[in-house]
Amino acid sequence: MKPPSRPGTVLLTDYAWPDDSVERSVIEEAGHTLVTGPAEPASAEAIEELVAEHRPAGILTCWAPVSATAIGTAPDLRIVARLGVGLDNIAVDTATERGVWVTNVPDYCVEEVSDHAVGMVLAWTRGLAVSDREVRAGRWNPAGARLRRLSTLTCGVVGYGRIGRATARKLGAFGCRILAHDPHPPKDTPGVEMVGLEELLRHSHVVILHVPLTPGTHHIIGAEQLALMPPGGLLVNVSRGGLVDTDSVVKALDSGHLDGAAFDVLETEPHVPAALLDQPGALLTPHIAFSSDASVTELRRRAAEEVVRILAGGTPAHACNRPRGLTAGPGERA
Repeated sequence: MKPPSRPGTVLLTDYAWPDDSVERSVIEEAGHTLVTGPAEPASAEAIEELVAEHRPAGILTCWAPVSATAIGTAPDLRIVARLGVGLDNIAVDTATERGVWVTNVPDYCVEEVSDHAVGMVLAWTRGLAVSDREVRAGRWNPAGARLRRLSTLTCGVVGYGRIGRATARKLGAFGCRILAHDPHPPKDTPGVEMVGLEELLRHSHVVILHVPLTPGTHHIIGAEQLALMPPGGLLVNVSRGGLVDTDSVVKALDSGHLDGAAFDVLETEPHVPAALLDQPGALLTPHIAFSSDASVTELRRRAAEEVVRILAGGTPAHACNRPRGLTAGPGERA
């Protein structure tokens, strides 16, 4: 393990909230200096320039890309801390080779994301979004409502980690059948049937995605997978946009094979494809499933505390890699 550092610089690349006060309080109280980039995530090249200018000992990043070049040009860098769960914007392999910790905050928004997923399911079964649009457009047509009884449906949860388990537990309270798929299924899953992905798709009226975006999960849902679902179902994605082939979803909605698509994330975000906007069965939110007043404050504080811990010579609570020459902490997942 590297020795504790002198007070150094921490770069906050970007942030999805009004200011940097929480991060600044934690970092500066520990004697370090916080440098803040633009609120909106900048390009990889812009972040590389900031890193080259400030030579940070720690990087906090929300959505901005922390590239291999950025990591390679920061000789004093000890940690890249993700203000979130997914790591697809960080060059983890390069950090590992250079002895740099990569961390995240994996459990700060379990309740929020699972609530959001269940809320999207309820909005579909009860026709909340569609009915609201109809009424606002001056159409009062209760006889035209196409509503569903959730307790008679089968819901499939793809990814049975912390958030997937919370979603399954909450859906189970409505009395529906719950299927789940995970490459590493737990042994004890009361009330949940663990099945293969193909079987889950064939039998689920509702499919909810709770998996990370990796090369192996990119477009895990495409035309072939959608065709396996029973006609008239709902696809929910509150994880990463790249899990879904959006063009295939639009075609499935056009044909009527898929009745609804509830997306908090898009592969092209913040751009929303016009073909998706035109779909009456699409329910779209702007990547906010993780968010609440409590979860965002917890996220910011814990990510900043992880940086301070590493710069003080400690080991991370939630390590996502095993840096060359370093010893992992109790939260290591690599």
